Amino acid sequence: MSEMTRARPGTMHLLEAVKYRLPLAGIVSILHRASGLLMFVLLPFIIWLFDTSISSEISYETYASAFVAGIGFVPGWGVKVVVLVLIWAFVHHLIAGVRHVWMDTTHSVSKAQGHNSAVFTLVASVLITVALGAKLFGLY
Repeated sequence: MSEMTRARPGTMHLLEAVKYRLPLAGIVSILHRASGLLMFVLLPFIIWLFDTSISSEISYETYASAFVAGIGFVPGWGVKVVVLVLIWAFVHHLIAGVRHVWMDTTHSVSKAQGHNSAVFTLVASVLITVALGAKLFGLY
């Protein structure tokens, strides 16, 4: 086979890509990027939440009622779900960012250390999100 007719290395057909199993560290890396994008896209909502919570007593009441009565066509529980997703995005992005900084500064990360830090990142972000979500939904 000549060099011109050989398949390029690194290309996969769709069925081959489905079979590929991404390591946990790769999933954490993708989630780190997704959480950053999510926070960026919802930045106007975050700014609105912050502005209405500190402007005045009347605006704070508007802020607090958004979690009960909702905003426009979005019911109160929907606002809480969006805020819960933002909480997860922030917590995950923060922990994964610290993980990346730690890996960059130590320069001695093995495959096992990368896997263990990925597990810690996922577990910690989920546990913190569940704890803050329970508070958000009034469970304690």
